[in-house]
Amino acid sequence: MPTRPDRLRLASYNLHKCRGMTGPYAPERNLRVIAEIGADVIALQEVDFRHGSRPEALPRARIEAATGMVPAIFNGTGSNSLGWHGQTILLRPELMAEAQVRRLPLPGIEPRGALALRLPGLTLIALHLGLARSSRRAQLQRIVAQAGRLGPDRLVLTGDFNEWHDDRGLEPLEPMHVIAPGPSWPAPFPRLRYDRFAVSRGIEVLAHGVHDNDMARQASDHLPVWADIAFEPRSAAPEPGISGRIDGQLGE
Repeated sequence: MPTRPDRLRLASYNLHKCRGMTGPYAPERNLRVIAEIGADVIALQEVDFRHGSRPEALPRARIEAATGMVPAIFNGTGSNSLGWHGQTILLRPELMAEAQVRRLPLPGIEPRGALALRLPGLTLIALHLGLARSSRRAQLQRIVAQAGRLGPDRLVLTGDFNEWHDDRGLEPLEPMHVIAPGPSWPAPFPRLRYDRFAVSRGIEVLAHGVHDNDMARQASDHLPVWADIAFEPRSAAPEPGISGRIDGQLGE
């Protein structure tokens, strides 16, 4: 009998600097939403303020007590920053011992970067793509190329793709399954599916969805998205032509 594959709940959440749609600054709302999701690993965007020394908007000293998770360890944008280009990754403490994080600079009109989290058998790349589609395509091309150099692990990309179309702008991901769990922006009346996952072969997506309740609609301009995955006992190496896009039936 084959052994049951490992399972993880992954999530992505753009915090909008913990200011909701228009304020006030209230990170306790975002921390509560993160705790409600129950993720093992969550990619966060806009965790730092934009100007000056880019200090943390999500208070790192409160994260573990409020959510049961801890920030991945890497060099941030500055000494007071929680993230790099506004991004960080939280994970369960028991996963931290074997976690490694690498920063991936990205091309484009605006300064952007991604974070590659390596766990045994899985590489997760957290991203926040640019506002111009030409930049987004170039950034995805760079990420896919870099992922190939990181090794043959199963691969998940997640974050704020800043892309509202399902049939354009995501061409560099064609070897992967692209999953948009549902409308996640703007949070009070979600219409656009900016927040997504892309998974390689070797990963089974068991369920996915948008975390949508009154608190989530107040805490940020984005709603969080989540996906439950299991490892399939086969190679995760990307292979052209295996995917097609998934537009969100599971977990909705």
